[in-house]
Amino acid sequence: MNQEMKIPQHIAIIMDGNGRWAKQRGKDRSEGHFAGMMALRATVKAAAEIGVKYLTVYAFSTENWGRPQAELDALMELVCTGVEMNTPELCQEGVRVEIIGDRSRFSQKVNDALDRITGKTAQGERMTLALALNYSSRSEITHAMQQLAQKVANGELQPQDIDEQAISQSLYTASMPDPDLIIRTSGECRLSNFMMWQASYSEFYFTDVLWPDFGAEALEEAIKAYNERDRRYGLVK
Repeated sequence: MNQEMKIPQHIAIIMDGNGRWAKQRGKDRSEGHFAGMMALRATVKAAAEIGVKYLTVYAFSTENWGRPQAELDALMELVCTGVEMNTPELCQEGVRVEIIGDRSRFSQKVNDALDRITGKTAQGERMTLALALNYSSRSEITHAMQQLAQKVANGELQPQDIDEQAISQSLYTASMPDPDLIIRTSGECRLSNFMMWQASYSEFYFTDVLWPDFGAEALEEAIKAYNERDRRYGLVK
């Protein structure tokens, strides 16, 4: 990585293409998801090494519950396997894991695994890895509005005091800055209900690379493209 490159403080990734990657190779979709987990492992390591402070990945959306039960079972098992496989390296790399999304629908086994990885990595200061699980931007914003409405009902907040900052502080991502760069793999060019509030001034990078083939080199290409952008935030230079 060129030392003069400006590194985004926060990168968010829509990890797409596991199923197509598996299909192209005549493999089961579960094998594509495992390959995707290994790509995430490589990407996290690369992001930490180049100085990214926050990395958010869209791992499981609320819409994903509509997939076949066999695939859902494999995905939930992969969450548990991934915790056991990756926690030691995350601790070694100084990566702290956070979970954003609604965890209430997950089994006790999955929630226990998520508690283990967040607990064991809690002291990491090099980078924060946010796993978006059972996440959708619309449900996140709905949840934030319910929180603010309850505060108004309790007399803790006046309606006129609900501003952009109040809304941002009520989102799952309250502890993180908005993403500078959002990457989507597999050639699709849409947000798919991901960080719609936070993405207001993010730069977007779309690549045809399927997620299991993503890694350090592909991340560097995305950051190079980011460095070619002129971020004006609606202003004139």
